[in-house]
Order: sequence, then C-alpha cells, then structure tokens
Amino acid sequence: MSKPTVAVIGASADRRKFGNKAVRAFAARGYHVFPINPAATEIEGFKAFKSILDVPADKLDRVSLYLPPALGVKALDEIAQKPVGELWVNPGAESDELFAKAERLGINTIFACSIVGLGMSPADLD
Repeated sequence: MSKPTVAVIGASADRRKFGNKAVRAFAARGYHVFPINPAATEIEGFKAFKSILDVPADKLDRVSLYLPPALGVKALDEIAQKPVGELWVNPGAESDELFAKAERLGINTIFACSIVGLGMSPADLD
C-alpha cells in the first residue's frame, strides 16, 4: 500500500512556523509530503516545489493551506487543477471569499488545523 500524500502550501524552512510544523507532523504520521514554497528547494528533507502543479503525484489525498487569505484565494485556481481529496484551510488562512471560491470550484474544504486533525498538537512540534 502506498503512503497517503499531502501538499503543504506555505511550507516554511523556519521550524517555528506552522507551515514547517505541518510538514513534520504529516511526515511523522507516514504521509509523503510535498512542501510548496516558491523560494525554497528543500524543507525538512523533502524537495520543495514552487507550485502545487509541479508536484509529481497524480492525486493528493490532502492539501494543507498556510497562506494569508488573499494569497490562498489565488492558490485555489491551481489547487482546482490537481485532483485533491481534501483542502484543509488552517486558522489564519480563512476568509469568506476563499470559502466561496473553493465551493464554486468544487473543492472539498475543511476549516480546521490540519496538525490537530492528525491527532497532534502544534505545541508538541516546538
């Protein structure tokens, strides 16, 4: 059986940021992690990608969004082009505009902390 897949949009090399904690949390839970950060080449040992469209997986089980709402709204167009099971919009990334656009694009959206959704606490990843 293959590993579940996740793209972390807004992944960070800064271990204090939630975009980094999410990469580590998903890896600890056995996911194949695809960090998305246009300025990075590698995050926590995983090759980083400039866009979700660059991810080599045919389908992503999850996408975890860690971008300011205005950037997240723009990212939805690319997310909609990739087969995605669930888009997790983390606290701080949400907006009414983002949720409305995700619904129009037919993206299965969950508003919750994806780290907590894995059964972990972000505080445990400090």
